[in-house]
Amino acid sequence: MSAMWQGCLADTDYFELRSGGGHDYGVWVTTPPRYDPATMRAPVVYVLDGNWAVGMTAPLIVTQMDPMQQIQPYIQVSVGYAREQAQHWARLRNRDLVPPGEPIAKEFIDAVEMGLQAGAMTREEADAYLAELRDTRADAFLDFLTEELHPRIEREYGTATSGHGLYGYSYGGLFSLYAWLTGSTLFESVGAGSPGVASADSQVFAQLKEMGDSPHATKLHVTFNDRELLGDLAIYQSITRNTATLLHRLTSRGGAVTSAILHETHVTGLQASFLSYLRTCRAR
Repeated sequence: MSAMWQGCLADTDYFELRSGGGHDYGVWVTTPPRYDPATMRAPVVYVLDGNWAVGMTAPLIVTQMDPMQQIQPYIQVSVGYAREQAQHWARLRNRDLVPPGEPIAKEFIDAVEMGLQAGAMTREEADAYLAELRDTRADAFLDFLTEELHPRIEREYGTATSGHGLYGYSYGGLFSLYAWLTGSTLFESVGAGSPGVASADSQVFAQLKEMGDSPHATKLHVTFNDRELLGDLAIYQSITRNTATLLHRLTSRGGAVTSAILHETHVTGLQASFLSYLRTCRAR
């Protein structure tokens, strides 16, 4: 384990990996309590936005020991950004988690301007944040997860050969929808929390149209936050409304698609959404 994480997260290793595209990623690997691949090989759950999410999601691996509702064993692999790039994770995720060709919604631009006026970011930071949305590469990041990172995790941690999952929140949730709609064969369950479907012309609607009438076998669990829908921020109303439209079209086709409404805001909903995914898709 890297010295910088020693004692911070139980049963967690940290390493850094440069992708074939030249981007540096930080990877946290949290194994189940008393995990021994010689006697039990667990599948992997990939969690996005590791710089933010790892502290709220990795400790929940103890749910595998909950006597009231046990969760199937899994290894959590949280993926974020490394070294100098770690401080810019909030804008770099735009590049990696948003589908190619995704339109930039007016409500999203307005939300960035609101953050600028509130002093949450400088003009330079706001411009850099929006610039990452002009050349989005969720396709390249999905290839990194499945073709570069997963083989290493499989080799070094003795994982199961099937049963793997993917979980993302906000733009990570948009990526989860994108990965599910591509029909990626690595994941058997996908969780999308408050997906950042900011535009009614999102690429996920085009993907859904291309998918046709045949539902995917991979489980998909989508969560919403009621305080986003009922609040007064246009960007959150938009992503909830657009995701609801997508979910309606998905469920009308049948397949393994579930959803849940949580009493949270966009900021506070991450942990509750991840728990909802575990209980729905990975319960014993």
